[in-house]
Amino acid sequence: MAPLNVLIQVNISDEQSKSGIALDALDSLAAEVSALPNLCLRGLMAIPAPEHEYARQFAVASQMAVALARLKAEYPTVDTLSLGMSDDMEAAIAAGSTMVRIGTAIFGARDYTKK
Repeated sequence: MAPLNVLIQVNISDEQSKSGIALDALDSLAAEVSALPNLCLRGLMAIPAPEHEYARQFAVASQMAVALARLKAEYPTVDTLSLGMSDDMEAAIAAGSTMVRIGTAIFGARDYTKK
């Protein structure tokens, strides 16, 4: 069986409500993941805190792009930056995201009142 492709989730905005590791723990975890024979480290993913200002969205996305570039230099399988949702996809793409999650832009806002 082929190794499972995985992304490391980074809590780039240091939010209590979000999962992921701190950016300063990335190198250590990447080394551990890459040493596991049944996993293939493919890249990073993050869900930044909501920002309305493009410049701030781009600054946060750029931090992730820099982290990805560092990993790419050490791990040849790294090629994916999953970053950007409907409200910040332009900044994420401009910073280098290779995978955006844009369900709201396609399907519309969710109605949480329905069960």
